[in-house]
Amino acid sequence: MRLPIFALFAAVASFLTACGSPMSGTTCNTTGFLCESAQSALECRVGTWTSLPCKGPNGCKREGDVVKCDMTGNAENDACASSAEGKGLCTSDGQGTLECRDGKLVKTNTCRTCTVSGDLVTCQP
Repeated sequence: MRLPIFALFAAVASFLTACGSPMSGTTCNTTGFLCESAQSALECRVGTWTSLPCKGPNGCKREGDVVKCDMTGNAENDACASSAEGKGLCTSDGQGTLECRDGKLVKTNTCRTCTVSGDLVTCQP
């Protein structure tokens, strides 16, 4: 079985006009992503900042105007970005696949091995 991968999502970073740092749960009126910390990003989703875990070894990094969140270590029920809806990745133990559905990672398959090649996730039963 093959699923698209979203180990890293990238989006143009937003510039904030309000004073102070955004926090999960607070109001926003922009689009895009920011790094909340080295291990999490924030996405302005439907007028509210939503925290997204970046548990992979590369964490959350801003490179120029692009925010990258390494989700390779994320787990079932972790929040995922709206740009990742319908996309998949391997579980951290390599024995299953996760897919972003309705803003949460859902376990979709159990595998003997799960591998990533390019933008595809391959699950070997």
